[in-house]
Amino acid sequence: MPAEVGHDLAGFSAILGVASRTTNCFFEEIEIDMSKTIWFDAAMCALFGSLLYKLRDALNNVILADIQPSVRSILSKNGFLSHYGEDRIPDRWGTTIQYHRFETSDDRSFAEYIERELVHRPEMPSMSRHLTKKFRESIFEIFSNAVLHSETKLGVFSCGQFFPNKRTLNFTVADLGIGICESIRKHTGRKMSPCRAIEWATQGNNTTKKDSIPGGLGLKLLGEFIDLNRGSIQIVSDTGYWRRENARTFTETLDDRFDGTVVSLKIDTADEHSYRLSSEPDIADIF
Repeated sequence: MPAEVGHDLAGFSAILGVASRTTNCFFEEIEIDMSKTIWFDAAMCALFGSLLYKLRDALNNVILADIQPSVRSILSKNGFLSHYGEDRIPDRWGTTIQYHRFETSDDRSFAEYIERELVHRPEMPSMSRHLTKKFRESIFEIFSNAVLHSETKLGVFSCGQFFPNKRTLNFTVADLGIGICESIRKHTGRKMSPCRAIEWATQGNNTTKKDSIPGGLGLKLLGEFIDLNRGSIQIVSDTGYWRRENARTFTETLDDRFDGTVVSLKIDTADEHSYRLSSEPDIADIF
């Protein structure tokens, strides 16, 4: 692993590089050298954990070797390393969003997790009751997409971290399904590049859901919120990397592919604006 695994393109590329080098491993002992890694953004545990879970599902024995004390501390507080023989350390400052794997049938548990770990955190920007409901639904739709579209059999992974000094909150959801590109091709017959497929999926009127089931609005609303909040949203699927920040989008074709989808948010918790839906009346206009 490199010296830093950040919440950015380089961080995603570093983890997918490990996945690429171990993709054909079966019934082997895999040692991942962590000795040079002095920074590991906790929100990246969702992606890292999903890939390690896939290796274990292929009956490999995975060992995280020579973890630096600073990295061990944060990854023990969020519960990640408890899956790899380490003790869990109490999070006395309450900055972690706990690492968790959900079965696709655990929709209720995921909803409770979102309420507890994200929506009602005191660091979150102020939102009206209606917008809080829509924000909650938007996050839940990421889970719903993983269940309905990705066809994942290995579950959904989530994690995050609040950084008081930077006043930012990072939150990530990852699945090990067929990915956005293949899902669009399978359900609509449309063939797109991975980056184009992600762009298509973030548009409000586009969905691969059938009949009267709504879809597509979750990522669109999150994108609009992030624009106002001055945060960012990153999505990785197949070899596509997509980021929206400052109302602009950036795409990159990755060297290594991810057989699934990752959606990751960075929320500016220093934002003192109070948000509401555009359809809601302003309280100042009522009186």
